[in-house]
Amino acid sequence: MQLAAFIARRVAFNQQHSFSRFIIRLAMVATILSVAVMIVAFGVTNGFQQTISQKIFNFWGHLRVQHFQPERVAVAEELPIEKNDTVVKVLQQNKNITSVNSFATKNAILKTSETIEGILFKGVESNYNFKQLQQFLQQGRWMHYPDSGYSNEIVLSASTANQLQVNLGDALLIYFIQNDGSAPRARKLTICGIYKTGIEEYDKLIALGDLRLVQRLNNWQTNQIGGYEIFIDDYKKMDAVNETIFYQLPKEWNSHTIKEVYPNIFDWLGLQNKTILLVLIIMTIVAVLNLVTCLIILVLERTRMVGVLKALGAPNKTVQGVFLYHGAFITGAGILLGNLLALLLIWLQQRYGLIKLQEEMYYISKAVIETEWWHFAVVNLSVFVVCLLVLLIPTIIVRKIQPVKAIQFR
Repeated sequence: MQLAAFIARRVAFNQQHSFSRFIIRLAMVATILSVAVMIVAFGVTNGFQQTISQKIFNFWGHLRVQHFQPERVAVAEELPIEKNDTVVKVLQQNKNITSVNSFATKNAILKTSETIEGILFKGVESNYNFKQLQQFLQQGRWMHYPDSGYSNEIVLSASTANQLQVNLGDALLIYFIQNDGSAPRARKLTICGIYKTGIEEYDKLIALGDLRLVQRLNNWQTNQIGGYEIFIDDYKKMDAVNETIFYQLPKEWNSHTIKEVYPNIFDWLGLQNKTILLVLIIMTIVAVLNLVTCLIILVLERTRMVGVLKALGAPNKTVQGVFLYHGAFITGAGILLGNLLALLLIWLQQRYGLIKLQEEMYYISKAVIETEWWHFAVVNLSVFVVCLLVLLIPTIIVRKIQPVKAIQFR
């Protein structure tokens, strides 16, 4: 096979101008673009899923522990549960759990002199893990908690603030809806911060405040809360951790993953896997068809060379090897340059954010590319193996070429 490799190198690096040389370059460019597009598509899909998922996790935690309510909708007030330090300590002993935070929610209406807006007021404690939310804070700060009573401050989303036409430091009336059918209870709160997640379901609905205010309005005891938000170190372990802690909770308590709370968003994210599979199939087909076309043209143009080699006693295996090696050169060079092009495109997007997105539709303002080593491995191996197998098709033509007719071929 050394002879086949030698001839393939001479043919591949031949500087003579010919139609086959143009076709070879065209096939190499197609392979480069196909490889680059597949790697970037992998990274964009992975980055998109991770960024959106992380936004949801940071805002609501990975797991939620609440009173068992089988008929409860995803976003609604909770039945109270009593704080249980024993359970919290058991949860915190789990090596995958990083923090456990208390919370409670209450339906309310925000009112200004010109407009009103319905919200879900989410109350949290002073020891809440605000580091998870810091990336969303656009203006101001989080609530200050007095030693007694409750905080009269509120953090609104940018969407709600724009709708109400209010700014940082403004005071507004908030009417809390009572579950017993009595008249709403009004409070005057000051806007201390404005946040934006980019997720419409959150930004148009959620406002943050003091948990003690929710307790006061619901006539709860100081040890009663709506539930616990649990953060873990790896979101891929959510299901396993949830199954473990479920049996550690009191009988009337329930735990579920945030994927179960917001299945529509995660189902939508899951659809991106089908999209990336379609892209991979299409780009692989493009690369394969270009390579096969290139080698067929190359075989036809080198028919006289094939006849001469056979006339000199070269077996079909050696002649076929010439074109297999040639195809491998094209594929290998295309894969290598495709990887370099993909890395360049990824760097440009991470540095300059060239691809912009409508945040209202995609929850992010620009495409985020998160690549892993196996993305490169899958693309490179799949393209090389598929192309190498398909390269056997043009070599079948070589076996049928007769030396006498090939030498006379014009």
